[in-house]
Amino acid sequence: MPQGLPFESLYRHGFARVAVAVPRLRVADPEFNAEQTLLLARRAAADGVMLTVFPELGVSGYTADDLFHQDALDHGVERALARIMAASAELATVLVVGAPVRTQGRLFNCGIVIRGGRVLGAVPKSYLPNYREFYEKRQFAAAREALDEHITIAGQRVPFGADLLFTTDLDGFVFHLEICEDGWVPLPPSGFAALAGATVLVNLSASNIVVGKADYRRQLCTSHSARYIAAYLYSAAGHGESTTDLAWDGQALVCENGELLAEGERFADHPQLVTADLDLCRLAADRLRMTSFADNAGDHRDRLTRLRRIAVELPIPSEPVPLRREIPRFPYVPADPAVRNERCAAVHHIQVEGLSTRLAATGSERVVIGVSGGLDSTLALIVAVKTMDRLGLPRSNVLAYTMPGFATGSRTRTDAHRLMRALGVSAHEIDIRPSATQMLKDLNHPAAQGVPQYDVTYENVQAGERTSHLFRLANQNHALVLGTGDLSELALGWCTFGVGDHMAHYSVNASVPKTLIKYLIAWAVDTGELGTAADEALTSILATEISPELVPAQADSTDDSQPGQSSEATVGPYELQDFHLYYLLRFGYLPSRIAYLARHAWSDRTRGRWPDLIRPEDRNEYDLPAIKHWLAEFLRRFIQTSQFKRSTLPNAPKVGSGGSLSPRGDWRAPSDAVATAWLDELDRNVP
Repeated sequence: MPQGLPFESLYRHGFARVAVAVPRLRVADPEFNAEQTLLLARRAAADGVMLTVFPELGVSGYTADDLFHQDALDHGVERALARIMAASAELATVLVVGAPVRTQGRLFNCGIVIRGGRVLGAVPKSYLPNYREFYEKRQFAAAREALDEHITIAGQRVPFGADLLFTTDLDGFVFHLEICEDGWVPLPPSGFAALAGATVLVNLSASNIVVGKADYRRQLCTSHSARYIAAYLYSAAGHGESTTDLAWDGQALVCENGELLAEGERFADHPQLVTADLDLCRLAADRLRMTSFADNAGDHRDRLTRLRRIAVELPIPSEPVPLRREIPRFPYVPADPAVRNERCAAVHHIQVEGLSTRLAATGSERVVIGVSGGLDSTLALIVAVKTMDRLGLPRSNVLAYTMPGFATGSRTRTDAHRLMRALGVSAHEIDIRPSATQMLKDLNHPAAQGVPQYDVTYENVQAGERTSHLFRLANQNHALVLGTGDLSELALGWCTFGVGDHMAHYSVNASVPKTLIKYLIAWAVDTGELGTAADEALTSILATEISPELVPAQADSTDDSQPGQSSEATVGPYELQDFHLYYLLRFGYLPSRIAYLARHAWSDRTRGRWPDLIRPEDRNEYDLPAIKHWLAEFLRRFIQTSQFKRSTLPNAPKVGSGGSLSPRGDWRAPSDAVATAWLDELDRNVP
């Protein structure tokens, strides 16, 4: 990425601002069209746009029909291109304009790349539609009919052909042009360009409008961008094209890897400039990991190596260019309630499918689970109950145990019992304090003599006693121990090796992050399938502070309903650490880039949408120093100190594309790595 840019600039962190322009137009009036093109080009340059794309044949108008064969129009187009070229010397943006080019005794429909007073290349249209309302072969020749790889435009000798790739000095920014119909054929030119390294696919289009066509274009462009792991920029002709037999809506689209980033106003009678900030690093990360993408490129090596590469020096602004792209605060949790409900339903069904299949495969009909009254065991208990329902087994086959220890609060204990009764499971309680006290005595631990030494041994004696009981209960009842630990805790190492939040016969939450778990529980309440009594208990659990409840509250505290320790005070806010986890695990970004994204997402609590469980008073904001502090804590824990725990995880189903930490699946890492490279990069590049 460019060096020397301010931390606040999107270009420093692998983003690129692009624009799709739909100017005013007059058919067969190149001078007017050049003026309108430059009007939007100046706006784009002032806005920090790196690449600005205009419609097909926008210099002449697409609907000139047989006027394309008139010398006057040809000369007017050449003068207009010369004007645009000259003006581009003062414009800090790369222009892609559409124009008819007469050369080699033929007329070609071309996309022309202009930068800094020069034409860098001209790309002729490959596929000319000649059906229904289209008859382009009457006026134009196809790219395959070209006789030379260079032509002259406005006095300049320039590369010519459909085989041009435009490479830039910004990492990951390689663009390619195709024209309208080229993007609609079964094997579009942009597909081969993407395999050869193009990440920004540009389509200069005219495309008249009929009922349903806008939806189809949108679907075509988004699917294009997904299939080729690329951005796709689409500019259609708009107001001003001839309506003798057709109409035009000026649809402007910017898509990226299957997502629609921006779309303009259709049927607008005013000029439009639709901008979006592309995430080049995300595209690079996905292509790097998808080995089949490279394999597919290898299958077409001969064709790809024949593509010509044209160097383009991009006008990267030296001043800060703020990112305008929305970065979700909760990447694992959709903000839209309808989408979130679909996500929760899908995750729930995956969890139930995993557990029911495991029980059937092992011949087991019972599960043993420790229920604490916290989020993780609550979700696992719901999954266990719904699994029994699916298998046609009684819910009493879920053997649920509360196991109060030295710091168990009255609220969580009460909620656990309320929930077990409401769900109809076999509810039991085993007080682990006597056995934990005996172990502390055996270890000669000061706490056994009444000295308040609440160290890791004190905590883990309790956790170990609980797990030991669960496994022996499973032996006794021919059952499986159901694990409850979640993805966030595994990432941070916030689990005790060999005990319940780490070890089990089978786990169901292991790839579910903490920020999603509460929404899964809330979704279970919203469905109403568990009954009013269960819903009341679940609502109380959702409002309880996250705590392992292994250390007693202050000696002078009279309220034992509040936990004596906070998980987030030690490992960091889960909402922020889940953000860090997503971008490190899913994409492998530089720590400085993760910090930049986190600040953009979290530094202003008034910007963007919040999932509706987050009350206004609970909506947090994190400045850059806080983000840097907690990101460093995350990196130390994730890279260096906790991998040995993840290397021995029990089986669990993967639920989302955000990844899992299974040593047999998404994440395979050495247990003795050091985090120096990550921490040094964070320290060097984040102020």
